[in-house]
Amino acid sequence: MLNTQFLDDISSRLSQLIAASPARDIEKNARALLASAFARLDLVTREEFDIQAAVLAGTREKLSALEARVAALEAGLPGRK
Repeated sequence: MLNTQFLDDISSRLSQLIAASPARDIEKNARALLASAFARLDLVTREEFDIQAAVLAGTREKLSALEARVAALEAGLPGRK
């Protein structure tokens, strides 16, 4: 069996090497660039979208009910056919 201390040491050294390498800087810069691009797109979360979709569905139901009520009221007016 391999010595786990040896593997932990290698893993630690590799992590330190990667953290100090230019690859880490490239990753940080890419993340910042993507975050900036997404911020400019004015995106919403899925939760916010679902909430607004539910609000819209409720509003459509109320509008349909009001349209039917207005049509019924108009039908009851004298001189209307």
